[in-house]
Parts: sequence; C-alpha cells; structure tokens
Amino acid sequence: MAAPHVDMSGKTVMITGFTSGVGRAAAVALGEMGADLVLVCRNAVKGKEVSEEVSAKTGVSPLVLVGDLGVQADVRRVAEEFLSSGKPLHVLFNNAGVVMQGRSTTVDGLETTFAINHLGYFLLTGLLIERLRESAPSRVVSTASDAHKFSGGGMNFDDLQSESGYSTFRVYGRSKLANILFTRELARREAGSGVTANAFHPGFVASGFSKNNGVLASILMTAISPFARSIERGAETGVYLCSSPGVADVSGGYFYDMKPLTPARAAQSDEDAARLWSVSESLTGLV
Repeated sequence: MAAPHVDMSGKTVMITGFTSGVGRAAAVALGEMGADLVLVCRNAVKGKEVSEEVSAKTGVSPLVLVGDLGVQADVRRVAEEFLSSGKPLHVLFNNAGVVMQGRSTTVDGLETTFAINHLGYFLLTGLLIERLRESAPSRVVSTASDAHKFSGGGMNFDDLQSESGYSTFRVYGRSKLANILFTRELARREAGSGVTANAFHPGFVASGFSKNNGVLASILMTAISPFARSIERGAETGVYLCSSPGVADVSGGYFYDMKPLTPARAAQSDEDAARLWSVSESLTGLV
C-alpha cells in the first residue's frame, strides 16, 4: 500500500542522497504532492540529471545543492547555501548513506561509514535546526535500517572509528543504530518545539547501494535484486513520515511499512543516545 497522497503545497522538503534508491523515489513522490524540493547530492552531474527527471515527472523545479555528506566543510557550506536562500524548512529527510567493504577515512580523519551515515545526519540537522523550529510544525525523518541489529550488541564508544577488527556488516549496523539513537535524542531535545523526529526501516531495496565496493559486490547486489523491494516501496514509509497528518505529533519513533516497530534493545537506550549526541558534538564541533 502506497503512502497516502497529501497536499504538500507550500511545504519545503530537503532530501539528501536523492540521486538513487529511496531518495530518488521519495523526491518524485513528494514532488507529486506539490512540495518545494531542495535536493542534496555529492555528484553535480548526476544531480542535474536526476533533478531534471524529477522535474519532468512532477512539474516542480528543485533547488539542487552539491556537497559530500562525509566532508564536514561541505555539510556546513550546503547548510549555509540553504539558509541564505531564505526558504522555510518543513521537512528534512536525512537519507544519504554508504556501506564500505573495507575501512577508509574521510578528509576529516573519520571512519567513512560512521562519518556519512551518522555524523552527516547529525551535523546537517544541527545546522538547520533553528530554521526547522522557525518553520514549525516541521519534521526530521531519517533512513535507518533493521541492520542496526548487526551492530554487535550496541555502540562501541571505545572504538567508534572502527580501528580494531573492521567488519562491514557490524560497522554499517552500528551506523544505523546511531541513526535511531540520534532520532531518539533529537525527539527528546525538541519536545515542545514543534519539530518531530522519526526514523524508519525501508526494507531490502533494489538500488545501487553497495555497488561502490567493487565488481564482486556489484555482482552480488545484481544477483539478489529480484528478491528486493522496488525503490518506490522502500521509500513509502519515509514519504509517509514526511507527509502524513497521522504522524504529525509522533516523535522518537521507528517505523516499517508505515507502522511503528520496536527496535533492538540497544536502540532504546536513553543513556547511549545522550552519550552519542555528546560525542557527535565533539567530532563535528557543533554545540
């Protein structure tokens, strides 16, 4: 069942990671609802191509901002460019993400998966939170995953940079656990402000995800894609959380197939959520 069509005219929605997968489908769905789209991507050429496709399908003319969510200077520049536009912000859809077969670091010296999948969400949201409050009622929606259950028992605060015994699934799972904990703490901090925060599991989606990891990963993803959801199905819950009046007052939740879902115990720790927030402030210089 697709997310109900809601009139989003007059609502500004920012989506990160929009050039493929869930982000691409969400951009089309929300554009068809009449939302004013602000689309963030890493590749300018690809961004132009996909934004034109979104425009052709929806009739809206997206504002495209180019920046790598794994580079903190880029995140700050993207946020400043948006704030300088004077636009309100009613929905921030944190969606950009990666899975890395081997350990690497960003220009900021941070492990890549954690830097993009969590700190990118954290920093961009923090830089835009005042605009979200000014535009309230507003929403922060973050793409998480049931892969958070592969985190190895929870956040390892002694090795957030995965310097010891790198494991692709554990590191990715930990970043998705961080998404849920971030959502939990953001909801607590923004209670009463008019800003809600929710995360969701899109399911296993047929997209280009993980194909950056070489020929074998690309072959594997292609082989199992017939058993995966379409990108439209994967985006449904995110679109629902961005638009549905039924969740206008819901905050701190984790959803799947447009229904609340109880995450793993490690994702329900208020203590870990608060600790992760504090560490993330230090790693991004955002207070």
